Amino acid sequence: MSFMKLDSINVSYDGKKDILKGLNLDIEKGELVSLLGPSGCGKTTTLRIVAGFVEPTGGKFILDGEELTKTPVHKRNFGLVFQSYALFPHLSVYDNVAFGLKLRKVDKKEIDERVKEILEICGLSEFAERFPKQMSGGQRQRVALARALVIKPKLLLLDEPLSNLDAKLRVNMRVEIKRLQKKFGITTIFVTHDQEECFSISDKVAVMNNGVIEQYDTPENIYNRPKTEFVARFIGFENFIELEKTQNNMYKAKNGAMFKVDIDDKDIALGTIKPDDISIADNSTENSINGKVLVRTFLGKAYQYEVETEIGKLVVNLSADKVYENGDNINLILPSNKIILV
Repeated sequence: MSFMKLDSINVSYDGKKDILKGLNLDIEKGELVSLLGPSGCGKTTTLRIVAGFVEPTGGKFILDGEELTKTPVHKRNFGLVFQSYALFPHLSVYDNVAFGLKLRKVDKKEIDERVKEILEICGLSEFAERFPKQMSGGQRQRVALARALVIKPKLLLLDEPLSNLDAKLRVNMRVEIKRLQKKFGITTIFVTHDQEECFSISDKVAVMNNGVIEQYDTPENIYNRPKTEFVARFIGFENFIELEKTQNNMYKAKNGAMFKVDIDDKDIALGTIKPDDISIADNSTENSINGKVLVRTFLGKAYQYEVETEIGKLVVNLSADKVYENGDNINLILPSNKIILV
């Protein structure tokens, strides 16, 4: 049995708009799972169900074999880290981190030992007597993490914790979060809309859309083998072709063009391929199609082309080694192992 389980969770506001629709999620002990999706997909509501801020209109929340659906927030012993840090401005770093232990009436000596230990682990010992206003955004976020970790929570819940930081700090902090999460072995739920951030630190990712999980898998599988059109579009697939199976591994587009597909698990499907996975051939070959360059965009290390073909417009990213002009005719190859059926 999984360590944490959301079982057929429903949430609706005013009995009208469904926010979550029969949502199911299983997380193993020690995993870091990210909830990924666009604004309004239900990821923050899911986190709030787990935290105890929202009570579902249906379904169960189970942790370590115990149902906690109606258990109040203060009895759940979860660590929470928010986008806004939520530090007490009138308390020092030491007292901010100690706050949760004092609420739990932990012995004063033990509080001192645990706070000093976590400050050391989080690289905050020299800032113990400082106040939040005297610290940078990254330092304040580490204080928020230390405060969440010091109580030795059963779950660590992170709600867009890096969105207020600049790009370089975000990269540093996500490495720090992963390091601390693995060091303590804490089961963690991480809410984000940032794919790169999510894929870099997660053991598993739940891609959410309109109140349901469309795919729950490892970052690698989601990135390379999306299961639905929504997931494919969300993670960067831009080319879609309506296909119909004719025989093993062979599919026909609407215009009659034939394509070989290595994993042919659907009879009628949308074939999709990333712009990076399309290449150029000098001569016609398997899975090739002619096209005319409509638009060229410089990306730095590569150029992106919008190419008009008989199966529709395709977006293609090609090396800057050879530059094609608008109006040039080119022969595109869609490798059979790169076409995904959704």
